[in-house]
Amino acid sequence: MDDQLSRVFSALADPIRRDMVARLAAGDATVNELAEPYPVTVQAVSKHLKVLEDAGLISRGKQAQRRPVHLEAEVFDLMTKWIERYRREAEQRYRRLDAVLAELAGTTEQATTTTRAEGEAS
Repeated sequence: MDDQLSRVFSALADPIRRDMVARLAAGDATVNELAEPYPVTVQAVSKHLKVLEDAGLISRGKQAQRRPVHLEAEVFDLMTKWIERYRREAEQRYRRLDAVLAELAGTTEQATTTTRAEGEAS
C-alpha cells in the first residue's frame, strides 16, 4: 500500500482505531487518555496510534511534559472526494434504472389497458 488513501482506509479498518479517531474529533488527548477505555496495554495503543500517524490521520505534539495526539482532519477531505465521486456515479446509475423501470411500468400499464379495451369491445 503505497498511496495515502489505501493507508487511511487500512488504518480505519480496525474498530479501536476508528473509535480513537472519533474520540480525537472531540479534541486532543494523550496516549494514556486514549488507552483508558480499552482492555489493551498502553504499548498496544501506541502501535495503533503509529498506524494512524503513518496514514496521516493523526500527529503527536509536545507541550511540556504532555504529548497530545491531534487529529489531522485534512485527510478526511481526500477520503470524502474519493467517496463522493463514487456516490455520484451510483446515483446516476440509480436514476437511469428508475427511468427504465418507469418506462417499463408505463409500457406494461399501456399494454394492460389496451388488452382490457379490446376484451370489452368483443
